[in-house]
Amino acid sequence: MSSRIYSAYLNPDPGLRRVVLASGWLLTAIGFMLIFWLELNILVRMLAASMWGALSYFELRHLRRGFNRFVAIRVFPGAVILLQNIDQEWISAELLTGSLLLRKFGWLRLRSADGYRFAELLRGDARESHQWRRLQVIWRHIGATV
Repeated sequence: MSSRIYSAYLNPDPGLRRVVLASGWLLTAIGFMLIFWLELNILVRMLAASMWGALSYFELRHLRRGFNRFVAIRVFPGAVILLQNIDQEWISAELLTGSLLLRKFGWLRLRSADGYRFAELLRGDARESHQWRRLQVIWRHIGATV
């Protein structure tokens, strides 16, 4: 079997996408509380909270845009990644550092060729899913480079 044909086709779970966004908003709120509990000048706390809110908002917006734009991921050996957009077109992508694949869960940080940066929380079971098993095999070869 050619290495270009061997790939893992993954459909992200909408429920996991909601979990990622909800946890992001929850952690943003917790961050605000922690900032305001600091024993600093109120102006410093307000500046820190403003910066925290802006950074959180932009990060969550990137995630949401990626979720709304891409519907499938195909991973090939050699860390070649393709993302399928809502128009059913395949766009090349880059696997970014901070990506992680465990036995049942994965966190892929991706940047598409047109500049979208986002992350995808995935889950699977190698006993039940041939695609997840393929991803595990491919990851063994690319995991050391990510």
